[in-house]
Amino acid sequence: MENKLFNLSDHRSVLSITGTDKETFLQGLISNDIYKCSESNAIYACLLSPQGKFLYEMFIIQQNERLLVDCESETADDLIKRLKMYKLRSDVQIEKTDYKVFAAFNTDIPTIKAFDDPRHEAMGKRLLTDTSTPAIDELDIYDIHRLKLGIPNGLQDLIQDKAILLENGIDELNGIDWNKGCYVGQELTARTKHRGLVRKRLLPVTFEGNAPECGTILYADDKKAGEMRSSNGTQGLALIRLAFLDQNISTEKGEECSVQIPDWIELPDIEKDKA
Repeated sequence: MENKLFNLSDHRSVLSITGTDKETFLQGLISNDIYKCSESNAIYACLLSPQGKFLYEMFIIQQNERLLVDCESETADDLIKRLKMYKLRSDVQIEKTDYKVFAAFNTDIPTIKAFDDPRHEAMGKRLLTDTSTPAIDELDIYDIHRLKLGIPNGLQDLIQDKAILLENGIDELNGIDWNKGCYVGQELTARTKHRGLVRKRLLPVTFEGNAPECGTILYADDKKAGEMRSSNGTQGLALIRLAFLDQNISTEKGEECSVQIPDWIELPDIEKDKA
């Protein structure tokens, strides 16, 4: 994708985190290593429930003496409340900024901060800015691009307090650090990996007509093979049971889909147990 600029600001908010304890505070909460974050390197991370289920996603970049957190607008206030719940006596201040979020491909605008999207090189750059620009491309183009790549987009694809990171590719998308210390939900995440418990994966699916809505059940014959997540036009993402990848998959109405496996996804070797 070349010379494209997408305004994500209707769906994203930017938080500012300051204070002398900000790194140690976040290190005990998020799935990635906050010490990999710098002025030139952003990290992608999730905050989980104590039971290891997805709650919030975020991009974090350092700017001078503060950390900027690019998060979903829908849950920004709840994220602030959750962080403050864990803050206790830590020297940490959390507030919402007025910054806007853009995704850029081989183009630029004046920014507060610009960084490569840490999930995948094909996702371009993310720009945090306090200016507006009239040169905006249709957001549908960006959405279909990420769907074809198989990149989840927060609550559109990960059900809050239910989704498991490894089923949604967060590991391969650089959202988990396996060498850092403990964090909230770390035990289940590590157990899922080391015991090989992944039996479903979020994968791109393509329909001949418009993809069905989120939550639509997909079948292989009469057996449940998956469930739709976000979609745009004929393209979508679905959480597919790996045991049915070699079968024809369709909706209850008989709308067939093809399932793609992007080259960044590493599928486990499992027995195809159709039970």
